[in-house]
Amino acid sequence: MQAIIATLGYVLSPSRDQVLMVRRDTRPDDLHYGKYNGLGGKLEPDEDVVSGLRREIHEEAGLDCTTVDLAGTISWPGFGRGGANWFGFVFRVPAWTGTPPAGNDEGSLHWVPVADVLAGQVPMWESDRHFLPLVFADSPTVFHGVMPFADGKALSWSFVS
Repeated sequence: MQAIIATLGYVLSPSRDQVLMVRRDTRPDDLHYGKYNGLGGKLEPDEDVVSGLRREIHEEAGLDCTTVDLAGTISWPGFGRGGANWFGFVFRVPAWTGTPPAGNDEGSLHWVPVADVLAGQVPMWESDRHFLPLVFADSPTVFHGVMPFADGKALSWSFVS
């Protein structure tokens, strides 16, 4: 399978009870328009995944990651425009420096209570609700999952840890 390689990072507040998320609200034609998401994006050809995550978070939030923890990986076959396959490395970012701006080219940035994210009180991809409990678990273990998509909807979710 050929896939777009990407990173997805969840920057935690010092107390770890909030997470920095982007509300994708700048481009109405955005596949993610109106949804909250972690920070990240496509890997550049000359990058390892941690360098790519650090670059994306710096570009999107002006933060420098001092600690990153791999939460897991997810294969998203059929997720992208035109049914493109994506493969993501999902990270927790518990330590960082800097001050995030109010927003970026993709949308506004918000500190959101982790409890609200897990309770489904934040507009996001419904499919994110399957893996976010693994990302924010009290005693997390690294997971590896697959979530096939068709017509913009997840068909299933399975993982091993």
